[in-house]
Amino acid sequence: MSYETILLDVEDGIATVTLNRAEVMNAFNPQMRLELTHVLRHVPEMARVLVITGAGEAFCSGQDIGDAHGAAGESVERIVREEYAPMIEGLVGCPIPTIAAVNGVAAGAGASFALAADVVIASENARFIQAFTRIGLIPDCGATYTLPRQIGLPRAMGAALFGTPVSAAQAAEWGMIWEAVPEAAFAETIRARAYALAEGPGEAYRLLKEAMRQSAMNDLPAQLELEAHLQGEAARTRDFQEGTLAFRERRAPRFEGR
Repeated sequence: MSYETILLDVEDGIATVTLNRAEVMNAFNPQMRLELTHVLRHVPEMARVLVITGAGEAFCSGQDIGDAHGAAGESVERIVREEYAPMIEGLVGCPIPTIAAVNGVAAGAGASFALAADVVIASENARFIQAFTRIGLIPDCGATYTLPRQIGLPRAMGAALFGTPVSAAQAAEWGMIWEAVPEAAFAETIRARAYALAEGPGEAYRLLKEAMRQSAMNDLPAQLELEAHLQGEAARTRDFQEGTLAFRERRAPRFEGR
């Protein structure tokens, strides 16, 4: 599939997807949602790590209002259910580590999309805005699921009700994102983080992601049972053998996949 609204680059086991509608701050339209859903489905076949960022000065401003202007409630519901939900599920369910490299504003569905990644790294000039109530809507794309779990109900409620921009530094302090870095160091930080994951134990990462995602639905006994099962799988991999051998030999491990 050729892409019109995103750029895809794969190098050294790292796939970089760039949202490429800079003229509208990389706002989502139907084509972009389709292309992102497609690439999220197939990127594990190409790479060991996925980085998502935005072209220009924004990460993603959310829904393209011009594209959705005048839409009836039934059509908005269909779009959220049939176009946004598969895209978010594709990102959350992606078996390789995912990094949202938030280079600028992430608003509305753009903020929800970024926060669905495994790791969010933001430039210090980035802002996260739950802008939905500004146009009479509620947060979607999983924001009502992720935000209370990431930052607690009081902060999630305030961010959603007021729609006040949250700076990258504040988002990091709250635990909404992994880290905020100076703009001058942003590109190199993303590159270093991506390479560190690309060189790591891919199967362990997949199992780790499964355990973390399921923990929100499990009680402690169920989670302990899941950990035992997944740890057994991890212990049967060549990466575990290599990791323990490298530890004994006091050298860096050479995991498969690079």
